[in-house]
Amino acid sequence: MKRSDLSELSIHDLVARFVDIAVQQDRQLDRDDAARFNKLYRQMAKIVQELKSRPGDRRHALIALYDHPNIQVRMKAAVNSLALNYDAARRVLETIAGSNHFPHAGHAGMTLDALDRGVFKPE
Repeated sequence: MKRSDLSELSIHDLVARFVDIAVQQDRQLDRDDAARFNKLYRQMAKIVQELKSRPGDRRHALIALYDHPNIQVRMKAAVNSLALNYDAARRVLETIAGSNHFPHAGHAGMTLDALDRGVFKPE
C-alpha cells in the first residue's frame, strides 16, 4: 500500500482500512504470527500518517472507534489519537489494561506506563 494510493481515499475509506487492519492484527496475535503482524503494523502506520497529513489532522475520525466491538480496534484507535483526545483515549487504554484480556491488556498497560514515565509522547 503506497502513500500515493492512500491519498486518493476518503476519510471513511481510510478508517475502514484501519479497522480491517486492526482486526487482522488481532487474528495474528492469536496465531502468534509476528511477521504478518509487523507487516500489518507498517500498513496501519501509513494510514495513520495519511490521516494526520490531511487538513485539520483527520485522526479525529478514529475517536468514533473507541466503542468498537473489537478490542484491538479500540486499542489502536486510542493509541493513535492520544494527541488529539488524551483523556478519553487514556480511559480506553485503562479499561483495556484492566480487562485481563491478554495480550491486549498487557499492551495497553505498557502503553500507559510509557506515557506516565514520559517515554511515549503522543504526536
